[in-house]
Amino acid sequence: MKATNITVVGTGYVGLANAVMLARHHNVIAYDISASRVDLINSKSSTVIDPDINHFFANEDLRLSATTCPQHAYANAEFIIIATPTDYDPELNHFDTSSVEQVISDSLRICPTAIIVIKSTVPVGFTEEMKTRYPSADIVFSPEFLREGSSLHDNLFPSRIIVGGKGPSAHLFADIILNATERGDAPTLVVESTEAEAIKLFANTYLAMRVAFFNELDTYAQIKKLDSRNIIRGVGLDPRIGLHYHNPSFGYGGYCLPKDTKQLLANYTAVPNNLIKAVVDANSTRKDYIADSIIKLKPKCAGIYRLTMKTGSDNFRASSIQGVMKRLKAKGIDVIIYEPALKDGSFFNSRVINDLELFKSQADLIIANRLSPDLADVIDRVYTRDLFGQD
Repeated sequence: MKATNITVVGTGYVGLANAVMLARHHNVIAYDISASRVDLINSKSSTVIDPDINHFFANEDLRLSATTCPQHAYANAEFIIIATPTDYDPELNHFDTSSVEQVISDSLRICPTAIIVIKSTVPVGFTEEMKTRYPSADIVFSPEFLREGSSLHDNLFPSRIIVGGKGPSAHLFADIILNATERGDAPTLVVESTEAEAIKLFANTYLAMRVAFFNELDTYAQIKKLDSRNIIRGVGLDPRIGLHYHNPSFGYGGYCLPKDTKQLLANYTAVPNNLIKAVVDANSTRKDYIADSIIKLKPKCAGIYRLTMKTGSDNFRASSIQGVMKRLKAKGIDVIIYEPALKDGSFFNSRVINDLELFKSQADLIIANRLSPDLADVIDRVYTRDLFGQD
């Protein structure tokens, strides 16, 4: 396949992983409004925590550059991949798609012939709405299915490639992605854009439902004084269920699952449902239970060990432990935080202590969504529901 000029907009986990993967075979420009991120990429450093990305920067011949100039980014692009944030707006009950809409507008003004690929998660029907707004635009939607901390690996070895758009552009983009991966037999599905949008939201909601299920199993076992591990192992030995993605936590969190479940629920307006709403509600119930369990221990100073949702990630947006922390603070409990990703001295009016030994000495109870060898010497003061040592 001939080299193609590709622009990737947004250099978080999704954008940078795609840019790095594609830059082995194509001419890629990464565009970001953050000058510091652009400088990192141009100095061959990752903007996110991902060992594989740093390895590729050091060892692969990548045709990748970064810029903060939209004119330079879009001018000669054949494909423009959009990977900008779409946070959920609780007041509008809808994703905030303004960044995606701005990129579409700018790219069509500068390079109207480019094929636009939306990778940002959007509401069902958004791509068709954009096609109606811009009838001459060639727009497809292609969702991402990756894990923070292993985003490049998950792109190189994808579980599946989904592209929404039945025209030749959708098939061409699917071929470009497949040929850039290390898995030439990855299942590839080209569907309508609205169907691809639904695939993304339903997939993440199923994962959230699985997290919520095992969390509620764990709540039941704790209250009934049963061993959660034994029950989970016994349930998971059914091959239809499996011994994976079953480790209890303080609730599902991270950037994707909370907002995607809420957006899917919003898309269910006028559609009968019980389960989707229950998945959303279950997450609040779990955090209430975890906080109540901690409050009963009567800590004088509760130490939050890491705000991040997953091991090997630097992202703590919408992490479940923050919901627990807020509930403790509402009860007047003093809260301190150990989070190396934070440089400031406070986070939501709680002290941030980046000296781990000082943190451990000041907290009489340490709260950890996921255990770490760092806590081995104070395990008798750790509250966690991490039963299997995995995400």
